[in-house]
Amino acid sequence: MKMKTLLKTISVMLVLATSVAAAVDPAAPRDGGTLAVRGALLHTGSGDPIVDGGVLVEDGRITQVGPYASLSLPAGVTVLRAAVVTPGLIDARSTAGLTGMLNVPHDQDMLDHTASVQPELRALDAYNPQDELVAYLRSLGVTALHTGFAPGPPLSGQTMIVKTRGTTADEAALVPTAAVAVTLSPPKGFGGATELFTTRAKTVAVLRQDLIKAREYRDKLAAAGRDRKVTAPDRDLHLETLARVLDGELALLVTAHRVRDIANALRLKQEFGLRLWLDGAAEAHQLLPELKAAGVPVLLHPPMARSTGELENAAFTTAGLLRQAGVPFAFTSGYESYVPKVRVVLFEAAIAAGHGLDRLATLEALTIGAARLLGVADRIGSLEVGKDGDLALYDGDPFEYTTHCVGTVIEGRVVSDIVR
Repeated sequence: MKMKTLLKTISVMLVLATSVAAAVDPAAPRDGGTLAVRGALLHTGSGDPIVDGGVLVEDGRITQVGPYASLSLPAGVTVLRAAVVTPGLIDARSTAGLTGMLNVPHDQDMLDHTASVQPELRALDAYNPQDELVAYLRSLGVTALHTGFAPGPPLSGQTMIVKTRGTTADEAALVPTAAVAVTLSPPKGFGGATELFTTRAKTVAVLRQDLIKAREYRDKLAAAGRDRKVTAPDRDLHLETLARVLDGELALLVTAHRVRDIANALRLKQEFGLRLWLDGAAEAHQLLPELKAAGVPVLLHPPMARSTGELENAAFTTAGLLRQAGVPFAFTSGYESYVPKVRVVLFEAAIAAGHGLDRLATLEALTIGAARLLGVADRIGSLEVGKDGDLALYDGDPFEYTTHCVGTVIEGRVVSDIVR
């Protein structure tokens, strides 16, 4: 940021400083309505930051955005103020809502251990929008999650994209089914037939065989639709789900950290014409040209994840390398089979911001970059007229650990007050 702009920003921040502590007015709408937000520094996600910028949200959608002085505000409108305002943050791979806050059996729905291959399991049937963990993430500015079944078994189930609000999963859902979660490394401890999956080659072979069966199932359904003399196959939720993957309706979300597993994922994409999202990718820095050529985005592992096992070659600098190579990526909170199980995507991104990725690029990967990757940029990810009024308000630089999120807004509703 140029010195003149920086000085102006500091000046506006000082003017607003007295109101930051009370950023969320008790009269602010919690059931929709009209709401304005003013930031000493406003990051829109669609251009340069605006010093002393503002956003007007009406009926859940953004109707005005720009320098605060240029806004035409309705009389009596509630104005929330903060030092820094950003689009609502997006966690591009989580299990929150299936994984709960308490870490006890009743809130641990992220994995079903009865079988190793279960693409038919719906995240929609397991997601709990009222879990305390969802509320905690929301209080830090996270307004959207790509969440669902965890990595581990070869096919653990489906994922969905949600807003971090709502009473039911249907109310929270932005995309009820987004992808099918696959793990390309030997699973351990899943299902009665786990002994069949002791090598990478076996895992890939089983997945390939299931995709072939799904293709045949899809073709038989199509033939029955064209010719009444052809009998349609019995409905099979397993193959039906994979057929949607083959059609490109659902992405194949592949957790792969090692070079050989990433290469296997790229091979499957080419063989079946899949829409592939690469999850984790600890060794992605070794295959940057291949990832770019294949047009495969990366849902990057949390930088602070423990560098052991499959992640032994993980690095804080991978995000910066992906950016330099032109490979689309987004940040994730990921999943771990031990506490804390779910991390905070904002804190993870902050580490990347300190290791080779500039702050604007970091914020982009947390907002509009993630939205584009997940295919929801028409609704969220940036502050633009017509998009959902999802905003995060901070009392300083969001990537500094001393900064607080002083308010979170989803579709014009104040869903979180000051975090102390």
